[in-house]
Amino acid sequence: MTNKDWSSRFAHRASELKESEVRALFAVVNRVNEDGTPQVISLAGGMPYVQALSTDIISEVQARLLREKGGVALQYGGGQGNDTLRKQITEIMKVEGIKADVDNIVVTTGSQSGLDLLSKMFLDRGNVVLVESPSYVGALGVFKSYQADIEHVYTDDYGMNPEALKAKIVELEALGKRIKFLYIVPNFSNPTGYVLPLERRKQIIDIATEHDILIVEDDPYGLLYFDEAPPASMISLGDTENIVYLGSFSKTFAPGFRTGWVHAPKDIKRLLVLANEAAVLSPSEFNQLTISEYLKHTDWKAQLNTFRNIYRDRRDVMLSALDDYLPELKKTKTAGGFFTWLQLPEHVNSKLMLPQAVEHGVAYTPGTAFYADGRGKHELRLSFSYPTTDYIHKGIKLLSETIRNYK
Repeated sequence: MTNKDWSSRFAHRASELKESEVRALFAVVNRVNEDGTPQVISLAGGMPYVQALSTDIISEVQARLLREKGGVALQYGGGQGNDTLRKQITEIMKVEGIKADVDNIVVTTGSQSGLDLLSKMFLDRGNVVLVESPSYVGALGVFKSYQADIEHVYTDDYGMNPEALKAKIVELEALGKRIKFLYIVPNFSNPTGYVLPLERRKQIIDIATEHDILIVEDDPYGLLYFDEAPPASMISLGDTENIVYLGSFSKTFAPGFRTGWVHAPKDIKRLLVLANEAAVLSPSEFNQLTISEYLKHTDWKAQLNTFRNIYRDRRDVMLSALDDYLPELKKTKTAGGFFTWLQLPEHVNSKLMLPQAVEHGVAYTPGTAFYADGRGKHELRLSFSYPTTDYIHKGIKLLSETIRNYK
């Protein structure tokens, strides 16, 4: 029996669906030896250290949920999300200084789904999305799948440059391009770890408002700071009618529950609910209620502190190892989140070097994954969130050897 070729019948936009450079690594880096040790030390994927969560507590939460609310938890829910969880989300946002309106919140199947729904709602072929340079690989994949034109805005060690943003907008408007929104990760950005300063946040909001451009603020890492909280979120600084905020439980709780949310202006929220219902009917009621019961019955703020302490220690080990083994290379001394960004010598191509690194026993994410235009060959992302400190130190040593032996 031969496999039938369906490719000629695919929609045109299906050609924009490409394998993620990050996801493509997982099959290799998840291999383990007979004794359970990894064959390859992965400094690639931005996975939270879920082992720091008590599975006993989660089991108790779910047992109570099934016992007391099983008939609801196992049923369909609404397209906007569970009412109780949405109220709890407003309390979480309040911790970041955001005065959220429960009516403006839509629960999604992870914030990635929220980003996909927003793109489906806003993007026609050839519309422009403005992003940082570099930007989150998952967002770039979504925008490409809706055939948008992705325009990177110059980003320095302090995040997106407002003057460069202004110049880019003027240039695109002169060409008759339609800019649909600006996508930005201001807190401990993926992939760079940068934090956008307060003054730049205000300037970017003013520029976007002046040119009537929607801001999509993605904030999965804002609560995972190591020493001091980042500046005020953009949605708390600007007109909430011009800003959509994406939040997630994947980094502060666990990604396996695939639960995030969108806080959006009412007109956008209304259509977002319809788009959510069209895509999934309703986000998982069981997962939502598990998180709701967890927030209600446990000290989730103490758990956040546990995560912060773990990630701070791992960040310190990674930066120290980079100082020891690759002192000549520029890196991000990030103050939160999961990542640091490494600048390589000009003769080193991070994408071409990756197979050599994996063969040598270490993996990273090449910088090309985070650009839509082929840049990033001399950059790479390192994640310190998941591997233990011993593996981080060993992984950086192996990486340094790979770089020095690169041809």
